[in-house]
Amino acid sequence: MKRTNGEIDQTCERRPPPPRPSRSKACTECRRHKIKCEYKEGEPSCSKCLRSGIECIPHDLGQKFQEEDASWKAQMKTEIHQMQIAIKQLLRHNQLPEFSAYPVEPSPIDPTSAVVVPPMDMTRDNSQEPQSRDDTGLVPAPMSSLYDLTRIKNLRSYVLSKPSASMIDDDFISQGIISFEDAHRLFTHYMQNSNQLLWGGILLPHQDLNSVRSSSTMLAAAILTVAALHMPERDGLLQKCYSSFVSLVSNTCLSRHHTLDDIRALCLGAFYLSNLSWKLSGQAVRLATEMNLHQSFHKLSRGQRDQHECVRLWYTLYVCEHHFSIAYGRPPIIGEDLAVRNLETFLEQQDAVPGDIRICAQVALFKILTQAYYEFGSDQQQKLGEHDFERLRFFNLAIEQWRLTWQPRSADSDGIGSYPSKGVVLYYHFARFQLNSLALRAVTESNATSFEPLSYDRREAANIAIAAATSTLTLILEEGDLRRALSGVPIFTHAMVAFCSTFLLKMAMRWSSNAVLTPGHWHADASSLGLNFNSNQVILLIRQSADLLAHISGQLNEKHLTRHIVSGIRYLLKNFATESDNPSDEASGPYFYEHTSAQPFHGNLNTSMNAPGTVNENYNFYDLVGSYGFGFDESYLGQVAAQDPDLWSYP
Repeated sequence: MKRTNGEIDQTCERRPPPPRPSRSKACTECRRHKIKCEYKEGEPSCSKCLRSGIECIPHDLGQKFQEEDASWKAQMKTEIHQMQIAIKQLLRHNQLPEFSAYPVEPSPIDPTSAVVVPPMDMTRDNSQEPQSRDDTGLVPAPMSSLYDLTRIKNLRSYVLSKPSASMIDDDFISQGIISFEDAHRLFTHYMQNSNQLLWGGILLPHQDLNSVRSSSTMLAAAILTVAALHMPERDGLLQKCYSSFVSLVSNTCLSRHHTLDDIRALCLGAFYLSNLSWKLSGQAVRLATEMNLHQSFHKLSRGQRDQHECVRLWYTLYVCEHHFSIAYGRPPIIGEDLAVRNLETFLEQQDAVPGDIRICAQVALFKILTQAYYEFGSDQQQKLGEHDFERLRFFNLAIEQWRLTWQPRSADSDGIGSYPSKGVVLYYHFARFQLNSLALRAVTESNATSFEPLSYDRREAANIAIAAATSTLTLILEEGDLRRALSGVPIFTHAMVAFCSTFLLKMAMRWSSNAVLTPGHWHADASSLGLNFNSNQVILLIRQSADLLAHISGQLNEKHLTRHIVSGIRYLLKNFATESDNPSDEASGPYFYEHTSAQPFHGNLNTSMNAPGTVNENYNFYDLVGSYGFGFDESYLGQVAAQDPDLWSYP
C-alpha cells in the first residue's frame, strides 16, 4: 500500500469491483417476486438478495442453449438406440454373433433423458393480448375471472401460436430423418389416393408439401405417416414417419401453443392409426376447445366469415370423436351444441363447398346414433325390454329419413366417382345394423335353446340387423367406386365391415340351419326363432368379402388394419369349412370375387366343437358372443393375436 505525504493512496486502498455479469433481465429471485432488480455500485448481489441473505443468481441467457443442447443429445441417443436395434436385427438375419459378443456395447438409454422438462412457469402478463379475450361481458368464465385477478399467462384459454419462420429448416425432413424425395413421394401419394376421400379434401387446406411444413411439422408428419401406411413394402419408411409423428405428439402434449393444423394432424392420425385413434381424437377435442373452436359457429352467425374454416374443423372433430366413441362403446365428448343443431345454416353460407355437405351428412347421422346410445347404453348385460322397441322404431325411421335427405345431395366427385352417395348408403347400413343388433344383446343361451320364439318386435329388429350386415358386405362387393375407395377410407369403415362379418359368423355359430344336440341341451336353429338367416349364403358371402379385403390389403402396408381383419375372418372361417371348401388366398384381380371357387358350406356347424364352449380348442364359444350394438367387438382379432402375435406389432 503506497503512501503519499502521509496519506493513503486511495487508488490502492479501494480496488475496482469485479465486473458484474452482463444481465439483460432481473435475477432469478427478483423475477420470481416480480419486482425490480436493483444493483448498487460495487455490490455483487442485488439489493433484494443482500437483504434476504441469499445467493443472487443472475438470469442465465445460456439456459436456452443448454436446453437445446440437451434436446439434441437426447435425440442422438434415441437414434443411436434405434441403430443398435437395427444392427441386432441384421446380425440375426445374417446368422452372425449376437451384438453382445463384440468388444463394446453402449449402456442402455434412459428413456426419461429424452424429455426436457421446462420449469413451472407462473409468469404474469404485462399486457393482455386482445386475441385471448372473447368473454368481455359481465359474467365471464370462472377461469377467465381468475386470469383477470392474477394475470398468470398459463391461465389463458386461447393461446394460438404463429408458425415459426425457421420451422421448415428444423423439421424431421431437414434433419434428414426422411429424405426430401421420399417426403415428396409420400405427400403426392396422399393427395392422389386419400385426400379426396375425406370430404373432398376439406380437411387439408394446403396444396403442396412446403406449405404444410411451414405451417405445422406435426401435420406434415401425420400426412406422410398415413401415406406410408397405404403403400406396400415400405416398413422402414413407415417406421420413420410414425416415430416422427408420435414424437411430435408426445412433445407437444402439454404445450399451450398450437395451430389449427396441429388439430388437423391429430384428426388425421386418429382416422387412420388404429392403435392411437382413441387417444388422438380425445387430445384433438381438448386442444380445439382450448382454442375456442366450439364458439366458432356463434361468431360465424354474427357475420365473421373467417370462422367458416373453424366451424368446418369443429364438424370434423365431431365426426372423428364419434367414430371412436361409438366404436368403443364409450360416451362421446362433444355434445349436440348449436353448431350440430344448425347444419343447414352452415350449408347456406356462401363459402360452403360440396365437401361440407358430405361432412354435415355424417354429423347428422352420428347425432342420431348418439341419441340412441344415451337411450340404450352399451352395457352388454342390459337386455332391451319390450317397451324399448317403440323407441327403436323411432330411430330406424330417423335413419331412413337421413338417407333420403343426404344421399341425393352427395354428388359425384372427380377421382372418386359415386363414392360420396354410395358412402351414404354404406353408413346407412352401418347405422341400421348397430341399432337393430341391440335386439339380440343379452339374449342368453337359455333363451336361444328353449325353442321359445322371440317376440315379434325383437324378431323384427334382429332381422333388420341381419339384413343390414348382409347388405353391407354385398354393397362393398358390388359397387365399383366403393371397392376402389376402400383402400383409402378411415379405419372406422374397415372396423364396421369387420363388425358386420363377425356378427354374421356369430349368428352362424350360435344358430345353424339345423337343430343340433350338444351335451346337456339342444341348440335352436334360426328358423325356429323366426330369424331370416341362411348359414350357407352367409359363409359364402363372408368368404368373398375376405377375399376382396385381402386383395385390397395387398395394396397397403402390412401394418394396416385391413390385413388384421382378413387374418381374423379367415381364422374364424376355418371352423366352418374343410380344406376343399377354403378359397385360395391369392386374389386374381379386382373382380375375383365374381369367379370365386368357394362352395356353399354343407358341413355341420358344430362338428368342430370338441367340448361345450370351445371351437378347435382355441376359441371360447361364449366369448364370441361379444356385444352387439355400440362397442366394436374385437374378440376375433384378440384371439388371432394370440395365435400370431406379429399381427399386432404396430410400429
